[in-house]
Amino acid sequence: MPHYRSAGSVPHKRHTQHRRADGSLYYEELVGEEGFSSDSSLVYHRGVPSALVDARPWELPDSTTTPNVPLLPRHLRLHDLFASSDPSTVDAVTGRRLVLANADVRLSYVVTAKDSPLYRNATGDECVFVEAGTAVVETTFGSLEVGPGDYVVLPRATTHRWRPSSTLRLYAIEASSHIAAPKRYLSRYGQFLESAPYCERDLRPPAGPEVVDGTDVEVYVKHRGTGPGGLAGTVHVVPEHPFDVVGWDGCLYPYAFNLADFEPITGRVHQPPPVHQVFEGNGFVICNFVPRKVDYHPLAVPVPYYHSNVDSDEVMLYVDGAYEARKGSGIGKGSVSLHPGGHSHGPQPSAIEGSLGAERFDETAVMVDTFRPLELGEAGTACDDGAYAWSWSGRGPAR
Repeated sequence: MPHYRSAGSVPHKRHTQHRRADGSLYYEELVGEEGFSSDSSLVYHRGVPSALVDARPWELPDSTTTPNVPLLPRHLRLHDLFASSDPSTVDAVTGRRLVLANADVRLSYVVTAKDSPLYRNATGDECVFVEAGTAVVETTFGSLEVGPGDYVVLPRATTHRWRPSSTLRLYAIEASSHIAAPKRYLSRYGQFLESAPYCERDLRPPAGPEVVDGTDVEVYVKHRGTGPGGLAGTVHVVPEHPFDVVGWDGCLYPYAFNLADFEPITGRVHQPPPVHQVFEGNGFVICNFVPRKVDYHPLAVPVPYYHSNVDSDEVMLYVDGAYEARKGSGIGKGSVSLHPGGHSHGPQPSAIEGSLGAERFDETAVMVDTFRPLELGEAGTACDDGAYAWSWSGRGPAR
């Protein structure tokens, strides 16, 4: 995070005594990145943050993957994944199904109306996109009220839980690194530049810490291990509720950002995908496409030109509107397209002529571009339409 915040009760100087009304000490915890050399926050607890009373293994949701061989562009129908499930029996953590993954990022999907357990991802930051529904995300730093179009950015090892107030559709982007605003949007001191498509005012931090009482509380922890994807799970039982924070300050905390607050960058001719970027992590970027005026050169072709992803796989979640470049392909709301590196992709042929003269695209989508090839998770295999690869030619293999 590029700017400092303080919430609740903190002492005047860091690393000094902070006492309760009865004279006993609060416990100071530094939550920091990159070995004390990057963003951090100081968090003040009523209880000892290291205390444990029990631990047991947690069997993670299926994390196995299958290579995309033969190399094919794919259309994944995410809305089919939970069509027969009761959302009141599925939670936002243990109910996730893996769609696509590599060593840098994992993309999962879940439909839920059930409170999740307390959860901490110790392998990397999470950026969870709310496709539909509303919820309160409770964290050690305070609560976030979230709804459709929100990105919820949760720094690594932030203890939190999802409490839906309606049925949620969540698209979870789990990094093996940290997730932040693109460096080119920031000054050398970390402030958003005037040229950036969003700024600090658009980020919604937690309102402040909320102390919760409790004893022998379970926290589900995803961490590095020897299981599929190099992951493992543990349930820690802690003697006091982890939401025991009376105050915190610093530059590292969870926040929400709604894609409706992203100001699109447009031009006379078609702009390349980096103008749509919203976040970055090691080995991947996150972009969003929002309703916008399109190219205004008199001979402009508003849909993308064909492009060969030499260095990346492109994954697009279609959220709302009719995505102009995909008209005629069968893709609609809740679809994900995978365009792998090594395959030249672009608009459906009929979409090119159909877009000429357009002044505005009313489409919403979330894109993840990775720099290592993605493999299919069990959910990706389960919802593959099996036909998208042949949509540009109009015919498939003779078998």
